[in-house]
Amino acid sequence: MWTALATTSVVPATADRVALCPLRFGPIYEYRPWGGRALSGVLAEALPGDGPIGEAWVLSDRPGYQSRVSDGPFGGWALGELLERFPEQMLGEAPRRPGRFPLLLKFLDTRELLSVQVHPADSHTKYLPDGDTGKTEAWVVLEAGPDSVVYAGLQPGTTKASLQRAVDDGEVAGHLASFTPKPGDAVLLTAGTVHSLGGSVVFEISENSDVTFRLYDWDHVDAETGQRRTLQVDQAIACTDFAQVALSPVVPVVEAITPVLRERLFDCEHFRLWRISGQLPFTVGATGVPRLLVCTEGEGHVEHREGAYRLGRGGVMFIPAAVGSCSFHPDSSVSLFEVAIPELGPKMRSGPK
Repeated sequence: MWTALATTSVVPATADRVALCPLRFGPIYEYRPWGGRALSGVLAEALPGDGPIGEAWVLSDRPGYQSRVSDGPFGGWALGELLERFPEQMLGEAPRRPGRFPLLLKFLDTRELLSVQVHPADSHTKYLPDGDTGKTEAWVVLEAGPDSVVYAGLQPGTTKASLQRAVDDGEVAGHLASFTPKPGDAVLLTAGTVHSLGGSVVFEISENSDVTFRLYDWDHVDAETGQRRTLQVDQAIACTDFAQVALSPVVPVVEAITPVLRERLFDCEHFRLWRISGQLPFTVGATGVPRLLVCTEGEGHVEHREGAYRLGRGGVMFIPAAVGSCSFHPDSSVSLFEVAIPELGPKMRSGPK
């Protein structure tokens, strides 16, 4: 919930200049046949209905999937609207390109196994729809059950021919590298990596793309449709990086232990992500560039000028470049991710001229 410790003036959104503040966004829940109801324990907002919810899109700038500001002076504004109306205030010195915000943030509840799938790389232009990029992504495991598994990469010696035979024979799992995850594990899946996941709740960060090619789906039948889901075997194999063998959890890089523990989990060309844990106030954000906060445990508030901006379990906050660095004050023990954009990624394919 947005609250103010003292009265602050906000320039109307219709004016040439606007005083931006930290912006909290609400989730977009998505049915998935492999999902469950575990996200009710991860996000504060109630899950809809009583069916399986596999994904919560918590920061999205995609057609039909526009994250909206939950409250405060910009309550109801879509992320895309803010970026179009206030590009410099939102993005500052971060390199820019036309199109959408470059990242997509989700929570996943994989009660059952995801399909074995591949995302194309930015170089696979033949397989990218107009307006989309490739999709490098990363997972941080929040909860892991007794049957949890992460499939990431291929067994050594796997070739296009042997993978195709495995698909035909229903023996794909034998060609996949895997490990048993535990809470806190983090894995970076570069585009082209064959992967799957099951029995876990994870946070996912990725390039802003929704291009997925299913290689194998464990013979699952979608309870909602009564049908097996469509596979895209040819495209999946064409986009597979056969040099990508077994992946393991990353080794966190400890950058600070006071006043809180700050660990860098990912640092690739598309995103950087730190995990911050502790009880004392600490600095978030940076001058001239945007930052994203994702709270996974506890709650607290960001102080900016005379305002206090609440962030609790499962919440996502966009700190615009114009806001800069702020102070986060935990109510007690808190754990959150801070995300930076090292660059706004490759230029998306443009539509027809």
